[in-house]
Amino acid sequence: MDISAKRMYDLLKKLNFVRLSTTEGETKAANMIADEIRAIGGEPVIETFKAPHYEVKTAKLEVLTPFKKEYEVKGYGFSGNAAKDGIEAELVYVDSFDEINLRSVKGKIVLFSGGINADGFEKLIKAGALALVGMAGDFRDKKGSYDLDERMLRPSMTEKGVLPAVCVHINDAKSMIEKGAKIVRLTLEQEEGEADSRNVIAEIKGTEFPDEVIVYTAHYDSVPFSHGMFDNGTGTVTILEIYRHFMKNPPKRTVRFIWCGSEERGLLGSKAYVAAHEDLLEKIRLCINVDMTGPIFGRDCLRITGEEALIHAVDYMAKEEGFSASVWQDIYSSDGIPFADKGIPAINVLRQAAGGLTCIHCRTDVITQVDAKSMAKTAAFLETISDRFVGATVFPITKKIPDNMVEKVNKYLGKKNEQK
Repeated sequence: MDISAKRMYDLLKKLNFVRLSTTEGETKAANMIADEIRAIGGEPVIETFKAPHYEVKTAKLEVLTPFKKEYEVKGYGFSGNAAKDGIEAELVYVDSFDEINLRSVKGKIVLFSGGINADGFEKLIKAGALALVGMAGDFRDKKGSYDLDERMLRPSMTEKGVLPAVCVHINDAKSMIEKGAKIVRLTLEQEEGEADSRNVIAEIKGTEFPDEVIVYTAHYDSVPFSHGMFDNGTGTVTILEIYRHFMKNPPKRTVRFIWCGSEERGLLGSKAYVAAHEDLLEKIRLCINVDMTGPIFGRDCLRITGEEALIHAVDYMAKEEGFSASVWQDIYSSDGIPFADKGIPAINVLRQAAGGLTCIHCRTDVITQVDAKSMAKTAAFLETISDRFVGATVFPITKKIPDNMVEKVNKYLGKKNEQK
């Protein structure tokens, strides 16, 4: 067994900084990963691709009537700009984007307390809303003990248009509603464009079946303000351990490792890889994606985007090794999706934390959430199943995505359903 809990945790410490897409932090992380590959004896390749980039210059939310007060807000990245002098309109709170609530939003600024997805965003635009105010934080937060998390809209949310959007702390939102805030002014100014993001790639040629390839993916970027230790520093160091293992133990099949940039912007790194390497996809038999492991309390999970035979094979291996895990067929919102979209089965490796133990996509995703032994235990099982698949005399899995998974992948990507 080549897995070292200490080595993994030490590598995680090196990544303990914000790694937001297209920023210096992401570039720094890509170079660190490449340096680790070189230290192991490999030859990394860094491929750049364009990803959306934004910088919020001004974000304000002011109540004008029946009282005057400015509230602290953060602008949503990629939500466009308000008019030069801001947008003045009535504030209306809705708890959902159902037909009844949507009748009340035309010409108004909408305050919403739930999660916002592409469907809801499109409904707001069609209903004639002028702007959106989302909420963050917890009622238990004390003034001065927090700062607002910055948020951004993914490309799938802005395909049908944009609404200027800001985020306010939930206690301030509560105050506005309790005091009867009527007319508000929302100001938002930001610069939007493109900048370079990066995938880091390393490959070890197979000794017997070099034209049969297994791909390992893990994203190394984080969201704004987050050090992304759980999501996904853990996956980043896990596949580095698997890479190290195969450098010591030459694989029968070719193994290719991709540390993906800009996953948090909508799987952009893995999408860019697939688009740039259409000629290589035919040789890929399987994608193994690692995204979030390591909480001390939780449940290891293996989500299989593939046929029943792959589910049974992985479940059998888990039972044979005495590795307790939930194994089931499904897609997973991570870098295995673009490969599944090309007909390549994916095993998604993760460890779901017990309720309240971890927090992703926020500044509290810190290294203290991660337990080194737990992270290494998951990595050790991944090493075991990797040896089985990579070293098989005949590759045991058919390269096919079943129709029910094709439907889910297409829905996730916003595509019309097509048979693979």
